[in-house]
Amino acid sequence: MDTALLFWNNSIITCGIPKIIICNRDAKFTLEFWTNIYDILGTKLAFSTAYNPHTDGLAERMIQTMEDIIRRFCVYGMEYKDHEGYTHYWGTLLPAVQLAFNTSKHSTTGKLPSLVEKGWNPILHMNHLKKKSSDYPPHSQRPQ
Repeated sequence: MDTALLFWNNSIITCGIPKIIICNRDAKFTLEFWTNIYDILGTKLAFSTAYNPHTDGLAERMIQTMEDIIRRFCVYGMEYKDHEGYTHYWGTLLPAVQLAFNTSKHSTTGKLPSLVEKGWNPILHMNHLKKKSSDYPPHSQRPQ
């Protein structure tokens, strides 16, 4: 059930029903429950062959990149304190890791994964993060 809920919340809700899913032969995807769901949704389940350099290589490279990013978070411990002193666990940063990954140009495509997957790039107003509070006019001087 956990896998089904994750799939629903993180894939179908955000991207819609997939036409095809390419995966290994993990029991999480081959159980009768899942095959019935795929039939109902009209999703084709395609299994990658063992040691297929194309599918395995792409997936392994992405996994290696994600492991490297997560490892960097873990180097500093399993928790961190924000600027207000609240303690958070590194797992709470995973959505930020996903955003960083999806908005970074990849060497294989020369494009952002969000553009390749969804056809558009998220708008990130990063220039606002570089400004200091003194760069903004006082509240009393801002237009009403």
